[in-house]
Amino acid sequence: MRDNKGKKPFELYPLGQFPHKFIINFSKVFVYKYLTGLKDLSGSDWGDAFAIGIDGEHHDSPLGLADVTYKTQCWSTKTIHANKPHTQQKVRVISGRCSPDYSYGITDPHTDIQRTGTAVLSIINERINIAKDKYEPLRTVVLMRNFTTFEFALFEHDVYRYVTSDYEWRKNSNGNLEGFDASNRHCFTWQPHGSQFTVLYDVPPSILMFSIQQPRVLDFEETLGQAGFNESWVKIL
Repeated sequence: MRDNKGKKPFELYPLGQFPHKFIINFSKVFVYKYLTGLKDLSGSDWGDAFAIGIDGEHHDSPLGLADVTYKTQCWSTKTIHANKPHTQQKVRVISGRCSPDYSYGITDPHTDIQRTGTAVLSIINERINIAKDKYEPLRTVVLMRNFTTFEFALFEHDVYRYVTSDYEWRKNSNGNLEGFDASNRHCFTWQPHGSQFTVLYDVPPSILMFSIQQPRVLDFEETLGQAGFNESWVKIL
């Protein structure tokens, strides 16, 4: 693990111990987005909310892992819809896209499944290296959300390089490749068509659960008044 020239890395808060003020800040953003017409949160919306909540910077990178940064620490921000965020035990998180054809010249991913899986993890490891060259610690923070019931659950974990030899790869009935660890636990899925890489997580006991009171629907005239609307805004051509 790289740690910025051997110095003890800066840590905004201990792993998984989100300060309550951050949860209040996230909630404010969720309510604001709901009141301005948003019906659900996208990954980019969650990145915005997390950055605002910790007073960090949202980079919204489509390929890199450093979505949100604060000083020398960074987070890869992920969110999934969950019908019951407070009781769900497993989650599948899309980590990104990676092509062993482009990076390793593997034109047929099914010819040697183990080689393909190793190449996929090697690509992910290189992205981890790039992030850790500049930031430490690197974490993934996952928000499970139900934007209808306004129930949420939040957890995070440190990100380290994968030991590629620790995983066995198998082809499933859809032609996708699945990576299993030594205890036969399904850890990854990689889809040859689209190159999408998915990580499967067990929800940890340290998960933080919270809910928000359902915001009331904004009054039409009151909202226009707050915006300062008047007829001079309209120019008939």
